[in-house]
This record gives sequence, C-alpha cells and structure tokens, in this order.
Amino acid sequence: MNDRILIRPYTPNDADATIEIFLRAIREVSSKDYLPAQIEAWAKVEDRSLWAQRRVSRPGWIAEIDGAPVGFSDLTEDGCLDMMFVHPEFQRLGIASRLLSRVEKEALNLGFTRIYTEASRTARPFFERRGFRVTTRQTIEKRGQSLENFIMEKLYAK
Repeated sequence: MNDRILIRPYTPNDADATIEIFLRAIREVSSKDYLPAQIEAWAKVEDRSLWAQRRVSRPGWIAEIDGAPVGFSDLTEDGCLDMMFVHPEFQRLGIASRLLSRVEKEALNLGFTRIYTEASRTARPFFERRGFRVTTRQTIEKRGQSLENFIMEKLYAK
C-alpha cells in the first residue's frame, strides 16, 4: 500500500478536502481520547476562506491514494508542524509517516535544527515512535472546552 501513497504539494483546490479530512479525523479517530463535548468544540471550521488562506500561506502537502486526498500536513516558518491529519478510512497505512518524512525533509532543507508540534492525546504515541519528546503538557481552550495536548519536539543535528 505504501507505494500507492503519493505526497504532493498542497494547492488552493485542496481546501475542501483538507477540511473534510480534519473534521472526520477528529470526530472518528480522536473521539476515543476526548469527551463528546470536547470533540464538538474542536471539530469546527467556521471560516473556510481563513482555513484556505492558512493552508496556502505555508509549505503544505497532500497525501493521495489513487488520486484521492487521504491526509495532509504543513510546516510553519518557525518549524511548527501545525497540522497533520489522516482520513479515518485510511489509518495505519503509513500515510502519516510519509507526510512526516516530507515535513522533516523540508525542515532540514530550510536549515531547521528542531521541529515541534502540539500533539493531541491521539497523536502523541505516533510522534513518540518517530523520535519526538514531550516538552510540555498543556490544556488549551476551544469554544469553552478544555483539551489536553502536548508540545513535542524533535531535534536534528546540523
């Protein structure tokens, strides 16, 4: 299956696909780690144009299988892997690993010695298996709900 995964740059036409992947991943995958009220508060995109603008403002990638978007990720100018989500029907196929490899390649090309992310409870084990370590456990507020997540980082030698 891994050889069927294509990682390509994000384009403005990908906005709706990334919104669907984001919402479904939270509602169907992260729901095992968070309460229903927390999921409801987190799984919202209130402004599609702002979402699209954020995605196109930074390096971002789409994972495709047979031409269909199944995951996405991005990297901010300060080395934050801001978003990485995989469609619930395509979990455990190596998509997140391929996306992370692409993010890491970009980070190294840009001269970063560190990348970091704010990982959910759901994502934390994935990042730990790939060499990230928790630096801070935090509680964030989303639409009146408190959600626990983890600032995690991975360091790279120069």
